[in-house]
Amino acid sequence: MTEYGLEHHYIAQNYSDEKGNPVGGWVEGTGFHIDWQTGPLSVDGERLQPNGAFVEYVLKAVQQRIEFYQHSSFACTENAEAIEHIKRAVDSLNKRTARRKSQGTEGTWDGS
Repeated sequence: MTEYGLEHHYIAQNYSDEKGNPVGGWVEGTGFHIDWQTGPLSVDGERLQPNGAFVEYVLKAVQQRIEFYQHSSFACTENAEAIEHIKRAVDSLNKRTARRKSQGTEGTWDGS
């Protein structure tokens, strides 16, 4: 379990199993609470429904909020840069998923 304190403006607990595999957790701060996906999405070849949030989806939610700012009087260079960084982060995570799909390890504990 990993914990972070309120000095970071959020508190989180991340859980791992005995092998060090991530098995969920949560993070919360003022105005938000996120329960992370717990466990793999495939068990014995059967695809399961997600039971928590994925980092990619949370990043996309943050991206849409900053894009909302960009269509207001808060538009600025820094927001545009932040949007591009988030897009690159999501793209990297999507590439990881595509690689894992091609390796047959997506949704499992296998691979990296």
